[in-house]
Amino acid sequence: MTYNEAVYYLEHASVFGVQLGLERIRKLLERLGNPQNTYKTIHVTGTNGKGSVTAMIASVLTEAGIHTGRYTSPHLEEYTERIHLDDNDISREAFAEAVEKVSHVVECMAAEGLERPTEFEMITASAFWYFAKEKVEYAVIEVGLGGLLDSTNVIVPVVSVITNVSMDHMKYCGNTIEEIAVQKAGIIKEGVPVVTTAQQPALSIIAKTAYEKHSRVYAAGYSFDVVQEVSKEKKWGEQVVTVRERYGYSITAAIPLMGQHQRMNSAASIMTLLLIARHDKRLTCTALQRGIANVRWPGRFQILKAGEIDIVIDGAHNPAGIDTFCKTYEEVFANRKRVFLFSVLADKDYTQMVQKLFHRDDYVICAPAPTPRTADPREVAAILPCRADWSESIEDGLTNVFSSVKDNQVVCIIGSLYIQGAVRRYLRTRYGLCRI
Repeated sequence: MTYNEAVYYLEHASVFGVQLGLERIRKLLERLGNPQNTYKTIHVTGTNGKGSVTAMIASVLTEAGIHTGRYTSPHLEEYTERIHLDDNDISREAFAEAVEKVSHVVECMAAEGLERPTEFEMITASAFWYFAKEKVEYAVIEVGLGGLLDSTNVIVPVVSVITNVSMDHMKYCGNTIEEIAVQKAGIIKEGVPVVTTAQQPALSIIAKTAYEKHSRVYAAGYSFDVVQEVSKEKKWGEQVVTVRERYGYSITAAIPLMGQHQRMNSAASIMTLLLIARHDKRLTCTALQRGIANVRWPGRFQILKAGEIDIVIDGAHNPAGIDTFCKTYEEVFANRKRVFLFSVLADKDYTQMVQKLFHRDDYVICAPAPTPRTADPREVAAILPCRADWSESIEDGLTNVFSSVKDNQVVCIIGSLYIQGAVRRYLRTRYGLCRI
């Protein structure tokens, strides 16, 4: 099986769409020998920030000389981004090998009349099998959706991490913060410590679940906190933070990710690593600082330059993410004028999103995301509180945005992770931005 054949198989041989539940993935993994049980794991969920936390933890473990796997979703351009080993994405050849291994089991299940796994379940199983094959010591696993019924929730981690809890994926997770928190808290396992940056009322749900599972909770503002440091030595695009464990250890680190939310994400990551460090002495202060400083997590308030033009790419795709973008933009760029490329999915609460995001003096070009789930850019443009046009593609929209940008304006590309593959290819081709 080649890489292209593996991608075709995943996209055409599976159950369509989101099908929550653990029965299919458990049967699939059992037939693969339960590879997820052969290494230690850290499990990360939350409405926003779980990918950043996963990347930070994995980066530090790798810096400490620990053979580390990382599983995240979705990908921006290539499926290989989802499965990461130490400093590199899985190769196309290794990805194809893992999917082929899983496909044989899937076809046997189908021949026996069992329900086919979903695409996400097959990728998850491929990642678990690959990590076992490569004999990783730790794997940092990001939840795909929710937590309780997510396919990744078959692991028993050494630490569970829950970032913030806000309104998103209501169709699957619930219509209130409390209902969504129940889904997120579903990753908590018996006796396994929980690190969280969630606030009330979600925190009470998490604490109650942890109590029932005899698991200790380490909550931001209670067990640990974070402060931003003033540093003359910091580089553009980074911030310096100090994370303090209450009544215990503190560590100062530079993080190459901007915004108050990334300060909280770094705090959750460092608290998690401090817990692991109690049993693994390779996790030194130096490894923590270097690993956090070296983390790369593109597409999340990522700042780029095309000549003299400042660009921000952000995957914010729900009201909480938009609120975070607005706060971070103000922190970094103050009151500089903006030109937007905006693309959003139809099943998102984009009416609320645009009210938070756009100012009267903004100029916005709406474009369709490359998925059937996209909102109609003409309909989106019609409800914006500022001057807005629409384009028939991401590429056309970007061309129009860059032709309209004026001195000292910032180009903001936002609304969905689904558009980032096309955006990154455009910026590489048009402006030679290779490391994005």
